[in-house]
Amino acid sequence: MASASLSMLASSPHAASPLASPASPTPRISQTLAVPKSFIGLRRSFTPRSSRIGSAPGSSRRSFVVNASQLPLVGNTAPDFEAEAVFDQEFINVKLSDYIGKKYVILFFYPLDFTFVCPTEITAFSDRYSDFEKLNTEILGVSIDSVFSHLAWIQTERKSGGLGDLKYPLVSDVTKSISKSYNVLILDQGIALRGLFIIDKEGIIQHSTINNLAIGRSVDETLRTLQALQYVKENPDEVCPAGWKPGEKSMKPDPKLSKEYFKAI
Repeated sequence: MASASLSMLASSPHAASPLASPASPTPRISQTLAVPKSFIGLRRSFTPRSSRIGSAPGSSRRSFVVNASQLPLVGNTAPDFEAEAVFDQEFINVKLSDYIGKKYVILFFYPLDFTFVCPTEITAFSDRYSDFEKLNTEILGVSIDSVFSHLAWIQTERKSGGLGDLKYPLVSDVTKSISKSYNVLILDQGIALRGLFIIDKEGIIQHSTINNLAIGRSVDETLRTLQALQYVKENPDEVCPAGWKPGEKSMKPDPKLSKEYFKAI
């Protein structure tokens, strides 16, 4: 497992589909926002940015592809980054654009090493790694901790709040540039919210969720969303209704043809 992942990480990026530069967009969170020091995260709700659903040139059919106006919203190219990481208890280099044309990527941020909710999420993704591997998907975890902190946490047993060996890399974002570029950094605390992004093989962000610090994420829902994404990629004339899982009936995005789905449920 380790040798295969390391080999893939060392491969060169796909020249035809470069990812966005790591330049950070203007942060949406005000510098004057008062954030309590009790590690509960932001209490102010995010204001949705406007997005547009357009039609493909020369086509009368409405397109369900969103072209977001600012990075790194869904529908835009994922900001590229290159950083140190820990994998198989070794220090390695990870570059996001190395996955272009090769794999889907689950990129998730967590606040800090040696905390409480974080190890439950990190180990849950590791325990289900084979399910994502079958879908040609790599997982990358990111926090603002150093690689030395990551390594120490990995070398700590799970029964003591550690991680044990993981089946995917933990990336070090000590400069906080990655967290900033994905708009998940809490400026007043210097740590990341629980952001999760699904990036397709073309380097486009197709899904994102951001949880406050006290709320863990669901591996099952992440996997289901990935499966739905891959299904509509393979079947571009279909869409997936709420809670869709592989093998269930999909829907045609058409006023008349969609009735076939509603009649069947």
